Amino acid sequence: MKTITFFFGTMLIACIPFTANAQFMMFGGGNPARQDSLRKIAAADYADMLAKVGVSQPREGRQPNSQDESKHPNYDELIANPYPFYPDPLVTESGKKVTSAKMWNKVRRPEIVRLFEDNVYGRIPANVPGVKWEVTNEEKKEFAGKQVVVRYLKGVVDNSSYPAITVEIQANVVYPEGKQNLPVIIEFGFGGGDPTRSFSRAGSVSWQQMVIERGWAAATINPSSIQADAGSGLTNGIIGLCNKGEHRQPTDWGSLRAWGWGLSRLIDYFETDKTFDATKCAIEGVSRYGKASLVAMAFEPRIAAGFIASSGKAGAAGWRRDCGESIGNIVSNEEYHWVCGNLIKYGADPLTENDIPVDQHELIALCAPRACFISTGSWSGDKWQDVVGSFISASKASPVYELLGYKGVGTDLFPGMDNGLMDGRLTYRQHHGGHEAGPNWPFFLDFFEREVVGR
Repeated sequence: MKTITFFFGTMLIACIPFTANAQFMMFGGGNPARQDSLRKIAAADYADMLAKVGVSQPREGRQPNSQDESKHPNYDELIANPYPFYPDPLVTESGKKVTSAKMWNKVRRPEIVRLFEDNVYGRIPANVPGVKWEVTNEEKKEFAGKQVVVRYLKGVVDNSSYPAITVEIQANVVYPEGKQNLPVIIEFGFGGGDPTRSFSRAGSVSWQQMVIERGWAAATINPSSIQADAGSGLTNGIIGLCNKGEHRQPTDWGSLRAWGWGLSRLIDYFETDKTFDATKCAIEGVSRYGKASLVAMAFEPRIAAGFIASSGKAGAAGWRRDCGESIGNIVSNEEYHWVCGNLIKYGADPLTENDIPVDQHELIALCAPRACFISTGSWSGDKWQDVVGSFISASKASPVYELLGYKGVGTDLFPGMDNGLMDGRLTYRQHHGGHEAGPNWPFFLDFFEREVVGR
C-alpha cells in the first residue's frame, strides 16, 4: 500500500492509501458494481500483458504498511545501491566514447530514445489522429493585481477511424490581458476549474498567482482527459482509440507517454496564437505527474524547461537504487499502465533492474541542453520517492550537459535540504516540505527566468 497526496495549487487536499480500491474509486464514482466491473477489466488487461511478455507474476513491490517487515521499503543508504554500475550515457552501444555534440545528437541520443521506447515507456504509434482545439469559454477578471483573461480549451481528437471512443483534452490558460509573446508555465493537474481560484497554503500564494505576477501565462492540462490513470482505461482514451479498443502490445505506449503526447498537442495550440511564445514553454508536475513531466520533456524538444517534482521511480530516481518505491510497484497491476509492457520483464525473475539497458539519469540526459529542475521534498515527507536517488540521476546526467556546453549540478555530493545546486542548466534542490512542489516554486521560476526568458 502506498500513500498518495493530492494537491491543488500548493495546498494539501487529501491523503489516501493509493491501492487498487482507491484507484477504482476514482473511476467508479463510488458505485460498487462499477468498481467491480473496472477491476475485472483491469485484471483482464493485466493478464493479457503478462502473457504477451511471458511473465507469470512479477516480484511484489514494496509495502510500507505490511505486517511482514521483509516487504517494507529500504531507507538505509548503506544498502541502497545494490547495482552501483550505471549505463554510461556517453558511450555508444558499439562501445565508442561520445566526444561531440554532433555524435550525441546523431548517434547516442537516438540509441537512448530507442532503448527507453522499447523497454520502459513504449512507442507512440504512427497512426495517432489529429487534434482540433476549441475555445469553450473566456472570462476577464482581476487576478494577482492584474487584468487577466482566463481561457478554457478543449482539444477534440479526430475519432473518425474508431467512433466508439471519444477523446477531448481539457486545458485552461490564464494570462495578462493585452500582452503578446508570453512565456507559458504548464502544469499537469486535476480538473478544469477556474485557475484564479486555485487553493493555496495559508500565508502563501498559488503557483498561478506567482506566474501572473511575473507577467507570464499559466496553463493547466488534465492528463485523465487524455488517458485514464488506470489499467481499466487502456482500451479507451488516446491509447484505446489508436488500438481501436484492443489490448496493447508490449512496446505500445503507456499513460506517461500518452500524457506527454497531449502536452505536445497543447504546445501545437500555443504555436497558433501570438499571445503566447511557444518556444518558452515549461512543464511542471508532482509525483506521477512529475514522472510524466520528465518523460514529456525528454521526448518533446519544444519544451524549454521542466520542473520535475517528487517523481520517484519511472521519473528521476534510478531503477538500480533500492530505496522506497521499487520496480515491483511500477509493474504491479496498480501502476503498469504508466509504462510499456516490456518493463514488466525486468520486475520478474530471473531479470532484475540491473538488466534494464538504460536508467533514469539517461532520461534526464535526453532533456539536455534544455533547462531542467529536479525537485524533491524532505527525507521525512518524501522518502518513498528516493530523494537521494533523484540527485544521483541528476549528477550522472550532468556530463551530457557539460558536453553540450552547459553546467550540470556540478558535484556528486548530495547537497542536503534547502541547499540547492542552482547555477547550471541542470539543477537539483531538496526543499523542506513533503511530497509537493510548493516550496520550490519560487526557485524554479527564478531559474526559468534566468535560463529561458532572459536568454
